[in-house]
Amino acid sequence: MVEAGAERVADGIHTEPNLSEGKAYKLNLVCFGSGSAQLTFTPGSAGTKTTVPCDQSVVQQRITARKLIRIDVDGAKGSTGVIAWQIDAI
Repeated sequence: MVEAGAERVADGIHTEPNLSEGKAYKLNLVCFGSGSAQLTFTPGSAGTKTTVPCDQSVVQQRITARKLIRIDVDGAKGSTGVIAWQIDAI
């Protein structure tokens, strides 16, 4: 495990994990509550977002680290609950 945490959907996740350039990682997200959240990476493809439903489903995303990556998960309007996340080296 590289990094993990849990946040309220209203607060979201905003992190710049310390990842080794060129290595592959797996991001696991799960949201408990109602509504959904949107996952975005910076830098990343403009406008590309992944929906994270707040129905206890696990969303996985593979990451290949570059110099710096920022991970943001923001709750949709009216969404409530908790988002748990974990980054593992592959």
